[in-house]
Amino acid sequence: MPDETKLPERKTLHHLMPAWVKDGSLFFITFCTEPRGRNQLCLPEVGSKLLESAAFYHEAHRWWLKILLLMPDHVHAMMAVPATESLSTIIRQWKSYQTKNLGIEWQSGFFDHRLRSDESEEAKTEYIRLNPVRAGLIRRADEWPYYWPR
Repeated sequence: MPDETKLPERKTLHHLMPAWVKDGSLFFITFCTEPRGRNQLCLPEVGSKLLESAAFYHEAHRWWLKILLLMPDHVHAMMAVPATESLSTIIRQWKSYQTKNLGIEWQSGFFDHRLRSDESEEAKTEYIRLNPVRAGLIRRADEWPYYWPR
């Protein structure tokens, strides 16, 4: 009899950028902490440093952020990376820095979805901004302090 309490194994996604993806394509990204459900990111001393670090990557042209929003146990972002950079490498390096400097424990990998021409960039941005409202953490999106740009 199979063990029904054992969860299925997650497949690892490669995150390689196909040749046909245009330079500067915008991606909806989610990456999570380990374990889920524990607030590691939305603490005043941690959240401000994460946002400063995200802004630093943006200003150094490592990535281009439309928005980055912290939730207690995950991060949502809309971003693009230069054609000379790898999305997975950039995110891995950023997460590694946060682990070393802030002690954040991350799940390996991330979820990415490239926005296509028929998808609304503004609708995805609004979805990200309303995430803390849907989670019951605040009543209005403008009350949430953990997002960039402010």
